[in-house]
Amino acid sequence: MKKPSAKICPRELSAHGDIRIDNYYWFNERENPEVIAYLEEENLYQETMMKDTEPLQQQLYDEIVGRIKQDDVSYPVKRNGYYYYTRYEEGKEYPVYCRRKDNMENPEQILLDVNEMAVGYHYYDIGAYSVSPDNNMLAYSVDTVSRRQYDIWFKGLEGERCKGLKDERFKGIEDERCKGLKDERVKGLEGEVIKNTTGNMVWANDNETVFYSVKDESLRSCKIMRHKLNTSPDDDVLVYYEEDTAFNCFVGKSKSKRYIMIVSESTLSSEVRFVDADNPDGEFKIFQERQDDMLYGIGHYEDHFYILTNADGAKNFKVMKTPIDKTEKENWVELVVHRDDVLIEDFDLFADFLVIEERHQGLIKIRVMTWDFKTDYYIDFGEPTYTAYSAGCPDFDSHLLRYGYNSMTTPASLYEYDMIKREAVLLKRQEIVGGYEPSDYVTERHFAPSHDGVMVPISLVYKKGMKRDGSNPLVLYGYGSYGSSMDAYFSSARLSLLDRGFVWAIAHIRGGEELGRQWYEDGKLLKKKNTFLDFIYCGKYLVNEGFTNHDKMFAMGGSAGGLLVGAVANMAPEMWRGIIAQVPFVDVVTTMLDETIPLTTGEYDEWGNPNVKEYYDYMKSYSPYDNVERKDYPAMLVTTGLHDSQVQYWEPAKWVAKLRELKTDDNPLYLKTNMDFGHGGASGRFEGIKEIALEYAFLLSL
Repeated sequence: MKKPSAKICPRELSAHGDIRIDNYYWFNERENPEVIAYLEEENLYQETMMKDTEPLQQQLYDEIVGRIKQDDVSYPVKRNGYYYYTRYEEGKEYPVYCRRKDNMENPEQILLDVNEMAVGYHYYDIGAYSVSPDNNMLAYSVDTVSRRQYDIWFKGLEGERCKGLKDERFKGIEDERCKGLKDERVKGLEGEVIKNTTGNMVWANDNETVFYSVKDESLRSCKIMRHKLNTSPDDDVLVYYEEDTAFNCFVGKSKSKRYIMIVSESTLSSEVRFVDADNPDGEFKIFQERQDDMLYGIGHYEDHFYILTNADGAKNFKVMKTPIDKTEKENWVELVVHRDDVLIEDFDLFADFLVIEERHQGLIKIRVMTWDFKTDYYIDFGEPTYTAYSAGCPDFDSHLLRYGYNSMTTPASLYEYDMIKREAVLLKRQEIVGGYEPSDYVTERHFAPSHDGVMVPISLVYKKGMKRDGSNPLVLYGYGSYGSSMDAYFSSARLSLLDRGFVWAIAHIRGGEELGRQWYEDGKLLKKKNTFLDFIYCGKYLVNEGFTNHDKMFAMGGSAGGLLVGAVANMAPEMWRGIIAQVPFVDVVTTMLDETIPLTTGEYDEWGNPNVKEYYDYMKSYSPYDNVERKDYPAMLVTTGLHDSQVQYWEPAKWVAKLRELKTDDNPLYLKTNMDFGHGGASGRFEGIKEIALEYAFLLSL
C-alpha cells in the first residue's frame, strides 16, 4: 500500500524575528473533512501494513485478558456506616459501584452500574462519585466524549425509591418510579444536570449543597460553583474565580469533614481557602495568601491545621501545624523538619499517629510517628524496587493503616497495618488467572551515569534465567516531567513480553521527583535537555551492561513521555530499533505560543514562556517537530486520540507527516488515531487492552 502523503500548505510562523515554516499547520482544523480523511488514511495504512500481525495481536489480547479475574471485587472501605466497594462482572467492560449497610452480609445496594449506563456510547467514564453525609443522595460525574469535561448527575439512594431507573438519569421521575422520596429532594432532578465540570464535587454537611469546579474554553479549571438541590444549575452561585491563567482551582473536603476547601495551584505556587462545611453559604477565608515559589497543602484535626509546604527554602518540604484561628504563615510551627535527601510527598492524620509518605533514593517510604515523637519508624517492604502508598483510613481514632504495595514482580496488594503492633495483614492481592509465580522473574535496581556524571536510577524486570549477553530485546520506558515520579509497578500485561524474552526497564530520569525536588528542577525549563540525555545514557548503560543491544532496544513513552521519545529519536536515532510514542507532546513551540490551546498558560513554569526569547530558543532546540531532519529514523508507532484534551491530535499527526516527508529510511512509520477516544485511551477495561496488544505486536514484529 502506498504511504500516506499529507497536503503541504506552508504557514509562516514568526516570533522574536525567527521564522518557522509549518507545512501542516492546517491539521488543527478539527472540522475540516480533509483532516479527518488524512487521519483515516493513516489508520488504514497502519492496519494494512500490520495485517500480518493480526493473529499475534489476537493472541496477545487473549493472553492479557486471560490473566484478568473478570469477576473481581475490591476490598470494601467503611464510610459513615456503609461498606463501599467496586466489582466487575464476567465479560463486562465497566465497574459496578456498590455498598452494604453495617456489614458485608447485608443486601447489596448498587449505586451505579456503569455497564448499563454506557450502552450506546463509544466512551463512558465516571469521573468521581460522592455520597451525601446523610447517605441518601449520590452525586456523580460522567464524560462521554473523552475530553475530561464531565456532567454532574444526581441520584436518590434511600431504600428502594429509585429502583429501576434506566441509565441512572432520572428520566421519567414523573411516572412515580421514585414514589416516596423523602422531603421531595429529588423532585425535578431530571433537569438538574450540571455541564462542563472537572468531574469533582463535594457535599456540604447540610445534605443540600454541592460545590464543584468548572472549566473555561481552554479547559482550565477556573471557577468554583455552589449548587442547591432542587434548583436549576443556571442559578448556581459563583463562590470563587481564579483570575491568574497560570493557576487551576479545585474543591475538596477535609478528612475531618469539618471544612470545604478551595485549592488554587500552579506549578510553583498555591493558595487555599476554606469554609465551615456546616455553613456552606458562608464566606471562604484565605488560609495563607499565595507567594511566589511557595507551595502548601493542608489537613485538619481537632483544633489545628497541619501544613505540608516548601516555605522558607524547604525545597523537599516539611510538615507544620497552626491553630485553626491563626492560619497565617507567621503562626506555623514546625513538626517534621526539611531534609536535603528526603522528599516529603504527603501525610495522613490519626488521633495517635502521624503518617508520612517520604521518598528517598527514588523509593517511597511510609513513616509512622506518635504525636510525642517517642515512636518513629518506617514500614519495611523488603524489595529493591517497588511502589507503595498510604491508603489512609477515614477513621481518625483507628490504629490501623491501609497501604497499597506492588513491585515489578509483586501484583497490586492492599495491606492493613497495625501501627501499634507493627504487623501487616494482606487484605487483597491482584489475582493473576492461570497462575503466576513471582520467583520466576527478577527485579533489579541500577544506577547509570548520565552525560554530566549524575547517577540515574533504573528499575528492571526480566524472566529468571536470562543471560546478560546483549542478545535480549528491551523496552526502556520513561516520562520525566511535571515532577511526576515514575515508580516501579507491576503489570500483568507486561508478562506477555517478559515471557518472550524481553527486559522491561524504567528510567527514573530528571524532570520527575524520584530523587527529590531538585531532581525535578534539574529537568525542566532551561535544563530540560537533562531529561533526554538521562534517557539516552540509561540506554547506553543497559547496552554496556549486556542487557540488550542497539538493534533490540526500544523506547516508549506517553504524553510528556512522548516528547521524551520524540526528542531522543532526533538526538540519537541510531540507538533504537523502534519507538512507541503514545499521545506525544511533540510540537512544543507552536503549542506553547498558542494561549487558546488547553493547558498552555498553566505550563509556562514547566517548559518556559516562549514569548521570552531565551525560552523560545531553548524549546525550539529540542522540540521534536521542529527538529525532524533528513536522516534515518527508527521504526515508529505513534498513537493519538481525536478528542484528546491534553495533547491535541494534530501534534502527533503533524509530526508523522513531517517524518514521512523527510526521513531517509524504509523503517515502518505508523500513525494510529483513535477516532472515539482522548488522552487516556479507551474507557472499557477490555477495549483498552486492544491498544496494548497492538503496541506489543509492533515491537515483536520488528
